[in-house]
Amino acid sequence: MPIVTTAQLVKLQARTDHIRNICILAHVDHGKTTLSDSLLASNGIISSKLAGKVRYLDSREDEQQRGITMEASGISLYFKILREAAEGGNYTKSDEYLINLIDAPGHVDFASEVSTASRLCDGALILVDVVEGVCTQTHTVLRQAWVEKVNPILVLNKVDRLVTELKLTPSEAYVHINKILEQVNAIMGTFYAGDVMEEETRKHDAEKERLTKKEGNENSDIESSSSETILEERDDSNIYFTPDSGNVVFASALDGWAFRVEQFAQIYAAKLGIKENILRKVLWGDYYLDPKTKRLLQYRHLKGRQLKPMFVHHIEKIEKIVKSLNLKILPRDKRSKDTRSLLISIFNQWLPLSTALPSPVAAQPVRLPRMLGALPTSHAEPKTGFEQDLYNCNYSDSSPVIAYVSKMCAVFSSQLPENRRKQWTAEELRERGRQKRGELLLASNNRQGISLTDTSSDSNNEYQKIPISEDSNVINENEESQPKETFIGFARLYSGTIRVGQKLYVLGPKYDPSFPDLHCSEVTIESLYLMMGRELESLQEVPAGNVFGVGGLEGHILKNGTLSSTKEFKSLAGVTTETSPIVRVALEPEDPSEINKLIEGLRLLNQADPCVEVLVQETGEHVILTAGEVHLEVSKKDFDLRERFAKIEIQVSPPIVPFRETIVSVQEQNKELSTQHGVVTVSTPNKYCVIKLRAVPLPSNVTSFLNQHVITIKSILDERQQRNKVESQITDDYEDSLKEVANKEERVLDNEEFLKNLESEFSKAVEKEIWKDVVDKWRKNSSESKNSDLPLQIENDKDLNKQSSSVLTIRDFEENIHTGFQLATKSGPLCAEPMMGVAYFLEDFKISIPEENIDVTEMRSKVGGQVITTMRDACRQSFLEWSPRLMLAMYSCDIQATTETLGRVYGVISRRRGRIISEEMKEGTPFFQICALLPVFESFGFADEIRKRTSGAASPQLIFNGFEMLDQDPFWVPTTEEELEDLGEKSDRENLAKKYMESVRIRKGMSTDKKIVEHAEKQRTLKKK
Repeated sequence: MPIVTTAQLVKLQARTDHIRNICILAHVDHGKTTLSDSLLASNGIISSKLAGKVRYLDSREDEQQRGITMEASGISLYFKILREAAEGGNYTKSDEYLINLIDAPGHVDFASEVSTASRLCDGALILVDVVEGVCTQTHTVLRQAWVEKVNPILVLNKVDRLVTELKLTPSEAYVHINKILEQVNAIMGTFYAGDVMEEETRKHDAEKERLTKKEGNENSDIESSSSETILEERDDSNIYFTPDSGNVVFASALDGWAFRVEQFAQIYAAKLGIKENILRKVLWGDYYLDPKTKRLLQYRHLKGRQLKPMFVHHIEKIEKIVKSLNLKILPRDKRSKDTRSLLISIFNQWLPLSTALPSPVAAQPVRLPRMLGALPTSHAEPKTGFEQDLYNCNYSDSSPVIAYVSKMCAVFSSQLPENRRKQWTAEELRERGRQKRGELLLASNNRQGISLTDTSSDSNNEYQKIPISEDSNVINENEESQPKETFIGFARLYSGTIRVGQKLYVLGPKYDPSFPDLHCSEVTIESLYLMMGRELESLQEVPAGNVFGVGGLEGHILKNGTLSSTKEFKSLAGVTTETSPIVRVALEPEDPSEINKLIEGLRLLNQADPCVEVLVQETGEHVILTAGEVHLEVSKKDFDLRERFAKIEIQVSPPIVPFRETIVSVQEQNKELSTQHGVVTVSTPNKYCVIKLRAVPLPSNVTSFLNQHVITIKSILDERQQRNKVESQITDDYEDSLKEVANKEERVLDNEEFLKNLESEFSKAVEKEIWKDVVDKWRKNSSESKNSDLPLQIENDKDLNKQSSSVLTIRDFEENIHTGFQLATKSGPLCAEPMMGVAYFLEDFKISIPEENIDVTEMRSKVGGQVITTMRDACRQSFLEWSPRLMLAMYSCDIQATTETLGRVYGVISRRRGRIISEEMKEGTPFFQICALLPVFESFGFADEIRKRTSGAASPQLIFNGFEMLDQDPFWVPTTEEELEDLGEKSDRENLAKKYMESVRIRKGMSTDKKIVEHAEKQRTLKKK
C-alpha cells in the first residue's frame, strides 16, 4: 500500500462533506487498538502483517508494557471508495475521504479519556467481542455515545473466534450473534425510553403550569392531548442496530477484514433475480429462500422444512466467493491446516474495513444543540447568525471561529515538528559533500604554503554553503532553552478557519456572555498540528469540521475550554464523565528541598490528565485523586509524575479511602426509648447558653432520595445565597454547581417539586413513632421558609424565639449554630469522616446573660465562638447516644470467568470481604458473568491477585458504587454471660469496623485504644550481637 502524504490529507481538510470524525469505543480487550492498526495498514503507515501487534497508537511505554490503552490518541487517514456507475456494473467513480480517527481506552479507570474523545467526534465504532458479548464498559460507551449524540456503528469483532474457538456451526453462530444484537438494542431502548419519559414529564409540568395561569382557556385540553400523541408516535427505528440498515459490521480486526450485509446483497442480487434494496433487508433475520420457486419465505411459511436462513446460506461458501470475485488464492493456502491463514488471504483481498458515518455538515445540527445547553430531546433551530454558522459548519472567513478544546496533551518538546532535525534530500547531501571536500582541499593547500586565492574564490562561487549545520546548532540551543514538556490542545473546530498567528479568546467552563470580563483571556495561536498518532505535522490553517492540535494555550486552559473569535458566544458545556476520582494518596519528595519540583509536577499532571484532581489538605499535604488503582499507579509512579513531570523520587502514602459515619435505628420494641434517644443538653463554658439537641437516624429511603438529588440541593441552596447579591459578584461555588448540573445526566428539580417529593419520602416513615413529629415540623418549616434567603432557617417555634433575660436572641447566633453543625457533620466522632443519614433537631436554645453585661456586640463576639464549639460537641455526643456504624466505599465488580476458574474467583472475592450479587452463564459460551460488591479498602491488589489465581483468564472491572453500611458496632465488646463465655473479655473475634476505624485514626494522628506496652511485667530478653 503506498504511503499517503501529508499534502493529500491537508487538501482534503477543506472538503467538509468528505470528512469523517470517528472514535473507537469498546470494553477492554475487545479489539480497539487492533482495529486501529488495520486501518493504519491501509494507509501504508505500518505493515498489514504487523496489524494488532505493533499497537501503533499506544505511544506510551507503559501502554506497551501493560497491553492496554491509557490515553486517547488521534490520527488522520486517507480513504478512497469506488462507487458503481449508474448505467453499468463497472466501478468507475471514486470518492476520497479524510478519516480523523481517535482510539479511546477501554479500561474503566480511564473513562474520562472516552469522554474527551466522544466530544470531538461525530461517529463512533462500538466494538463488541462476539464471544464475550456485551460487557460493563460496552454499556458505558453506548451511553456516552447517546449522551453526546454521536452516531454509532456496531462492529461485531472477532467473528473468527466463533469457528476457531467455540466450534459453532453457521446456524449456531447466527443465533449467537442475533442474541448479542438483541442485548445491544435493549440497552439503546432503555436510553430512548428514559429520554421520552423525561420529555413527557417536562411537557406535563409545563402544561400544568400553563393551565394554572390560564384556567379559562378551553383549548388547553386539546393541545395537551395532541402533544402527548405526538410524543407517543415519535419514530425510534433509527436508534437500533440492524444489519439491513447498514449500521452493523461483522469483522475480525486481527485478520484485517470486515463486511456488511449490503456487500453480499450486491453479489447475489443479479444471481437470485431480486432487487438489491429488497435483498439487503432480507439477508438478516428469519427469512428463507425456497430453492425450487426462488421465493422468499418467512418462518411461519416453512411448513416443517429444514431451510437455512438467508444469512447462513449465502455467506458460508468459500469456494463460490473465491470464484465469483476472481481472487488469487495460492494452492498452499488451500492445503494449509491453519484455517486462519486461508481466511486472511481471502478476506484481505475482498473486504476492506469501511463504514458510513455522517460528515460534520450533517452531524453538527444534531449534536450542537445538546452542547449549547438545549434539552436532550428537543430539536432546536438556530437562533442567531453564530448558531447558523455552527450548524452549517461554515468555514468562510466571515464566519466566527468556534473551537472546543477537550483536553491538553503533554508532548515532549523534541517531538514538535519545528524542533525536529530537518531531513536532508539527496541533492542536499551531495552538495554538503562537495562543500566539505572543498574545505579539506583548501586547508591542505594552506598547510603546504601554496597560494590558492583564485581557486578559493572559484570554489566559494561554485560551492555555496548550505546553512544546515548552523540551523542544527540553533535547534539544539532552542531545545536546551525550551521546557522538556509542551502542552498541545486536542481540539475540534466547529466554525470558521483557524490560522497561525490569529488572536482568539479563551472562554473557560464558567464563562458567561453577560459578564465578558470574567473567565476570559486572549491568546495568540502559536502553532497548529495535524495529529498523526505518535507524530505531529505542522499546519498553517485548519478549516471547520476537523480535529487538530493547537499550541500556545498553556497557562490559558487547564483541562478544557472554548476558543472563540468573539465574546458574544457562550462556552460549550463540559464533557460528561462516567467515573469520578475516589482513590487518593498523599505525596511528598524524598528530598524536602525538591518540594517545588513536586508542586510543578503536580501542576503539569493536573493539566495533562482530565480525571486527576490535585489538592492541598489543611495539614499541608499534597494529595492526588484518581479513578482507580491502575490509574493511580500510572499517575504517581510508573510514568507520569515520577519519570515525566516532576522527575524526582517521591514518597507515596498508602491509599486514602473515604468512609462515612452513620447511626442505626432502635429496635421496634423500644418505641418509648426511641422517642427520647439521642437527646443531649450541653452548655457553653461560660454557662451563658444552653443547647438541647436531638439526633435521629434518617430512613434509608430518605437518605437514598437525598443522595440521588445532591445537585438539586446544591442548586437550591446556591440560588438562595445568590438571590440578593450583586450579579457581578458571582461566586465560584455557584458556578461550579451550574457546571455540575450541566455535566450530570440528572433531571434537576425545582424547589417546590423537590420539597413535595421529599415530604412524600418522609411520609412513608410516619408509621414509626419516631418520625411522627418530624413530618409535621417539616411541613411547617417548608411552608414558612419558601421566601427565605438564608441557607439555614431557624424554626419559628415559641420555645426557640421567646425572649430571654438579655437582649440577645437565637437569631444573633444563627450563623454560629450553623457553623458548629457543619463542623460536626464534616468530621464525625468515630474517625473524623463525614456523617451520612443523620438528622439533627434543635430542641431548645436558652440564653441567660447577666444584666450587667449590656454590651451586645462584645457579648455576641465572646459567646459566638463558644456556641460553635458547643454545637459541634453536642452533635457528636448525640450521635454517640445511638449505635454508630461505618459506611464503606464500595466497588461494583464485574468479572468474566470460565468454568475452570470460577471457584478461584469466588475464593479471592470472599478473602477480600466481597459479596456476590449475581452469577449468570452466557448462553453459547463457556463464560460466567459474575457481579459482586467489593469494599474499596480491600480492592488494592485485587486485579493482580485475580489474574494470578486464574492464570490471566479473568480480569475484573471496578466501578464506584456508592457507600454501604457495615453492620457492626466499632465499640462492641462482649457483655452477656454467653458472649463472655464464648469470646472472652477481650473478644478473640476480630471487630472489622474497629479495625477500619483505628486505621483511619492512626493515619490522621488521632488517639486509639492500642497500648504500646501490653504486658510490662513480662521478662524481655535482648539478644546481644
